[in-house]
Amino acid sequence: QVQLVESGGGLVQAGGSLRLSCAASGRTFDENAMGWFRQAPGKEREFVAAIAWTDNRDHSDSVKGRFTISRDNAKNTVYLQMNMLKPEDTAVYYCAARKIRTIATIGSAYYYWGQGTQVTVSS
Repeated sequence: QVQLVESGGGLVQAGGSLRLSCAASGRTFDENAMGWFRQAPGKEREFVAAIAWTDNRDHSDSVKGRFTISRDNAKNTVYLQMNMLKPEDTAVYYCAARKIRTIATIGSAYYYWGQGTQVTVSS
């Protein structure tokens, strides 16, 4: 059974940093595109970042320059380094995996999803 398990969320002050991890089990994802999405209360889920098996990456405009997605295929894990956090970054962050190699910025393109981890940024 495929599982994606996020960790690393928590409460942090504005300007602080967190690193989220997404550990995959049940199969390897070294040739699959992986992504991070987030959903704030009362808002729709939005794309945050994605990384392809080639290490090609994309970040949303709202996090570009502050967040960085990376992957360690040996550990079957994807990371999201979040720096200079803002209160508007508060959301549940979800890890997702595609069945193919290329990245995508829409949630419906992803097949596997984690349960999410809460990130709260206080002002």
